[in-house]
Amino acid sequence: MNIKELQAFNAVVQEGTVSGAARVMNLSQPAVSRLIMLLESELHISLFRREKQRLYLTEEGQAFNREARRILAGLSEIPRIAEEIRAHRLKRLRMVTMPRAALSVVAPVVARFTRENPDVKLSLDIRSHRDIESWINGREYDLGFGNVPITHWAAESTPIGRTVLEVLMPTDHPFARKEVVTLQDLATVPLVQQFPGMLLRRQTDALFDAHDVRIEHEVLAGSSQMAQYLVANGAGVTIIDRLSVLAMDDRLITTRPLSPTRWVAFGVIRHRDDDPDPMVLRLTEMLRERVAECAVDGSIIPLMGKGEV
Repeated sequence: MNIKELQAFNAVVQEGTVSGAARVMNLSQPAVSRLIMLLESELHISLFRREKQRLYLTEEGQAFNREARRILAGLSEIPRIAEEIRAHRLKRLRMVTMPRAALSVVAPVVARFTRENPDVKLSLDIRSHRDIESWINGREYDLGFGNVPITHWAAESTPIGRTVLEVLMPTDHPFARKEVVTLQDLATVPLVQQFPGMLLRRQTDALFDAHDVRIEHEVLAGSSQMAQYLVANGAGVTIIDRLSVLAMDDRLITTRPLSPTRWVAFGVIRHRDDDPDPMVLRLTEMLRERVAECAVDGSIIPLMGKGEV
């Protein structure tokens, strides 16, 4: 695979036709078609389907497009990065967070870090747990935050907090009058769940299977954040860890303990071969401090250490 193939793919996506892509790339139509064919052959997937003289991305093409755009965007940054290196003023930090605690933990920390370090260019991305293998292997980020431990061979993870799974509901929901909500209770109401295969869904499915509980009415959401907002708007209730709901408006939602109790851990993730970096260590300490600020007896427990990753 070469960059020209990616550029041809991106041009076809943008223009919708091979002729349009050929025009913006200053190539012939057969040359653009050949580049797309080579790319599909190398990837062993079909990227486009043709409808009424226009090309549309297949499902596989849509998934590839998300990564291709990221790669091409990074390439466009190379001249500016080189200039910063020559001027000895390059200070960059790349961070990724899994969605669950992005708003409650990571956003406040990143805001504080950028205020204290205005000369550091910090980028923050949100990627699902399912993408973790690719971003670890590719060493796309200097630091990750999410559920730990990580079993990937190249990852090194350090827990900085434990939090319990609870039931999130609107403040006026009948369950709000209960002290504890059981798995059996959840079988009687609409339950907002993530798509099968997602991390939190796997965790909750394991609970239901272990206690032989079957959910009759579920609403599916593509992220934990969307699940929380669906609950706030009355779509049902959901299971979520206490740490992740702290960014929500408590006038709209409330939580109750789930029985049986299930704890999950959050922490920092790095590639095990990365060298220590003072900025990464400082950001890690800030994450620890934020989790400590959020501590709730019996629900959120900080795990304090030396701040080493």
